[in-house]
Amino acid sequence: MNFSNHKVYIKVEDHSVSGEHFELLLDDDLQLLKTHPQPALENLGKYYESEDYISHTDAKRSLFEKIYHWVKIYSLNKKVALLNSLHPEKGTVLDIGAGTGDFLVTAKANGWQITGIEPNENAKNLAISKGVSFKNDTKSIENQQFDIITMWHVLEHVPDLTYQIQELKRLLKPNGTIIIAVPNYKSYDANYYGPFWAAYDVPRHLWHFSKTAIEKLVSRENMKLVKTLPMYFDSFYVSLLSEKYKTGKMNFLKAFWVGFRSNWKAISNFEYSSHVYIVKNE
Repeated sequence: MNFSNHKVYIKVEDHSVSGEHFELLLDDDLQLLKTHPQPALENLGKYYESEDYISHTDAKRSLFEKIYHWVKIYSLNKKVALLNSLHPEKGTVLDIGAGTGDFLVTAKANGWQITGIEPNENAKNLAISKGVSFKNDTKSIENQQFDIITMWHVLEHVPDLTYQIQELKRLLKPNGTIIIAVPNYKSYDANYYGPFWAAYDVPRHLWHFSKTAIEKLVSRENMKLVKTLPMYFDSFYVSLLSEKYKTGKMNFLKAFWVGFRSNWKAISNFEYSSHVYIVKNE
């Protein structure tokens, strides 16, 4: 990865926790953005210390959180249906960044053997209470253990991107599949909201992906991007948060309109707010 030319794509603020400012540097070849400066590993945790960090809680305090969890239930079933379509005989699944464990719980109910990895102790404890089993990290897992490995909006959080992709390759069975979901900074809603686009989410998001970036990164490890799928709901969710960051309040009608336009425009250019990437060993 080449960020040495210090080409700044956009300057953004941490709207949800610290108020600090960051630059996103562009690697022209990969079409990948890197958050700069990236916090030291020992300091990363403080940027997640917010009651509003919704993936680490089961809270339903506000209408926004209730809508999030309604959509989440629908999405969980769609995610497991995707697993079943890729591997109908079921098997082993590793979810990296398992959060509060609901995806793995749903997968287990569908006959999958589940393992999770989650660094946040509060989220992990909630998942354990639901029957999810965890490994502390990938280093403790032997080679070629899983039929499917999933990272649902997690790859953007990992400090060492190259190492993480190598670990995915190592842990995957020869005919296995990796499922990666990440935001797409080339979407309409990203361009519309600019520095207020909630999916930049600096500095928790250390990397910001395009379709080109994912394809080139996995090909370096002799894997192949075989399919890209849209995440339709993300444009609405991200637009709601972006409206809050831009105007100080959630303008539901405006956010819905921007989210709708983003999905509509993506029909022709396939630049959705977020994508699911299906990756196989070559």
